[in-house]
Amino acid sequence: MTKRSKDQLSLQVLKKFRIIYGSVRQHFREIEQACGVTGSQLWILHEVARSPGMGVSELADRLSIHQSTGSQLVEKLVGRGLISKERSKEDQRRVGLQVTDEASRLLKNAPGPAEGVLPEALQALPESALLALDRSLMGVIGQLRMRDDKLADRPLSDL
Repeated sequence: MTKRSKDQLSLQVLKKFRIIYGSVRQHFREIEQACGVTGSQLWILHEVARSPGMGVSELADRLSIHQSTGSQLVEKLVGRGLISKERSKEDQRRVGLQVTDEASRLLKNAPGPAEGVLPEALQALPESALLALDRSLMGVIGQLRMRDDKLADRPLSDL
């Protein structure tokens, strides 16, 4: 492959990253305009509505974010009256999360997918394609001069 054709191919790939990034941002803007919450907040509400009583640790696992990030996001939703916390009767140390009636109404009118367009697109790929993409992206990450691995534990809508 000539340097010129490699340069052109690199630019083609860069454009694909731009399409992905722009599509994700547009989806998050639509969510905020329609619902008044961020994309990560909507995903949290969706997960809590699906599994009432779940704790923050389980929620963070489902969203693949750090537990402290999940806790901060939940506190914002509690402050807005969209999530309530309830201590377990069996174990007072355990706090379960519930969506409020207002959050239930918000979820009914929210544009989907709640988890975001990129997680939905990745889920739709066959396993072989996901494995190849994972390897390729690790190669890209390996070439970065600046790298911040802490961002891996933050929701895309919060970047």
